This record gives sequence, C-alpha cells and structure tokens, in this order.
Amino acid sequence: MLDLIIDRFQDPRFLTMIFAAIAAGATVLTLAMPLVSADNLDNRMRAVALEREKIRQRERERMARGDKVALRQSPKQYMKVAVERFKLAKWLGQEEARTLLVQAGYRGQAPYVAYLFFRLVTPTVMLITSATYVFLLLDLAQPPLIKAGICLGAAYGGMHLPYLFLKNAIQRRQVSIKRAFPDALDLLLICVESGMSVEAGFRKVSQEIGTQSIPLAEELTLTTAELSYLQERRQAYENLAKRTDLEGVKSVCMALQQAERYGTPVGQALRVMAQENRDMRMSEAEKKAASLPPKLTVPMILFFLPVLFIVILGPAAIKVMGMQ
Repeated sequence: MLDLIIDRFQDPRFLTMIFAAIAAGATVLTLAMPLVSADNLDNRMRAVALEREKIRQRERERMARGDKVALRQSPKQYMKVAVERFKLAKWLGQEEARTLLVQAGYRGQAPYVAYLFFRLVTPTVMLITSATYVFLLLDLAQPPLIKAGICLGAAYGGMHLPYLFLKNAIQRRQVSIKRAFPDALDLLLICVESGMSVEAGFRKVSQEIGTQSIPLAEELTLTTAELSYLQERRQAYENLAKRTDLEGVKSVCMALQQAERYGTPVGQALRVMAQENRDMRMSEAEKKAASLPPKLTVPMILFFLPVLFIVILGPAAIKVMGMQ
C-alpha cells in the first residue's frame, strides 16, 4: 500500500491532475465567493451582543464565587511556554511584531504569543515535510547537497509564512479603511458643523460607517475611547495614524492636531481633507483602470488567441484534410 502511494506521488500525470483540480476548484471558489457573500454586520453585532451578555453573566457568577477576574484573553499555555523557553521575544523582535499585529487588527498578548509561536513552528513543519517528500517520496536524481538546499529553502519560506499572513491581513484591512474613509470624513464634517464635539462625532461616525467598513468602525471606536481617557488628545490621533498606517489618515490626524493646537476651525480642515482623500481614491481607481490593458496582454496571447485561431481556421483545415 505504501509503495502504491509513493508510486502515485511520483507519477507526473497524477500530480498534474491534482494541481489542475486544485486550480479549478480555487477558480470556481474565487468566482462564486462574491455571489454568495452577504453583509454580515448584523450577524456580527448580534453575536457581539450575545457574547457580551454571556461574559457579563459569567463574570457575575465568578465574582459571586470570589474567584479572580481576568479581563484580558490569556494566551495558550503551551504557546506561552514555548515562547518563554526559546526566548522568541528577544530573537524575533517585540515592537515591530506588536505594531504589525495592531495594524492587522489583532490586539492583546494572546495574538502576540501566537505569532511568535508560529514563527517557530512553521519552519520546523516545512523542513520535516520537505525532507520527507524530497528524500523519501520523490526520487530526485540530484546530489544530497541539492536536496538539503531545497529543504532549507522550504524552512526559510516557512519562517516567513506568519509574516506574509500578517501583511496580507494588513493590506485587506487598509483597503477596507481606505475605501470608506472619505465617506467617514464627510459624516464627521456634518457632525462637527451641526454642533457636536469631536468625540461625539467620532462616536456617531463609528456607528454609521460599520455598514461600509467594519475595521474603520473599530478604529474610530477605539479613537473615541482614547480621546476620552488619554491625558493628551494628540496621542489619540497619533495612535490612530499608527494603527492604520495610511497616508490619508495620517494627514487627517495631523490636520486635527494642528486645528486643536492653533485654534483653527475643525470643519474647514475636515472639508479639505475629505476632498483630498476622495481625489486620492479616484486617482487610485483611474490608475488601476489604466493598468488593465498591459495586464490583459499576456492572458490574451496565451488563452484567447489560440482558441480564436482554432475556431476560425479549424473548419478550413478540416476541409483541406478531407480533400487530400
């Protein structure tokens, strides 16, 4: 049985069929996801409300029993032990990892410990998997040094997998925030000009903008809390710019700091920033539209033109072959 499995994994046609099936499934899933995806904001808000009630009831029971109350989510014990034993916080960096996690929407100690743990585990898993496949399953006509190099390359790639996952999450979050931020600025401008304070405006916008961008609603809610509790309001704006890492948000935060420091009208600064962010969004859309023709050149040459030639010249070739 084991020899049959090894022979199957060594067969190029079988591997080609597997890869083709995976590619076809991924294509169908990519095309079908926008059709079946729905707005899950109401479900998430309902789940948050239910979870809040469960936490409240559980904490009341715990306080009634006199147990110690834990307000933060604790990391997994085995992850924490591995991180502390190998001193991963020292070798893999601390401040940069925390900044990336915050920008990706992961806050607290538990995501930080999990990130360091997977930075340790994924290279080991990739090394063992590649070594098993290269030395045992796949019969490569290469010297052992080349095989060892392949395994080391796989381990090096596995070490960067958690970082790539974070960068991908940060990019998705930034795209969501960037698309909804001009509309949020318009809403904030309306709130400020109607007589609301900046804190009340941020709170109202965070409630209304959740239908367009849940990450932006989370960031504005956190900024509202920081504006209320931090000693310096400037620090709240700087934290918002640091968490999002977007040029448009940074410019707005800088404008709000200067308006508060020098006493200039906040509404005028918000109106100018809203127009600038809207122009930036439009310019990015135009840039993407202008880059489509060069990107479509290679798929047209590889996929469309051969099929077109077959459809046009196929009947003529069949007739010529029939006349001979």
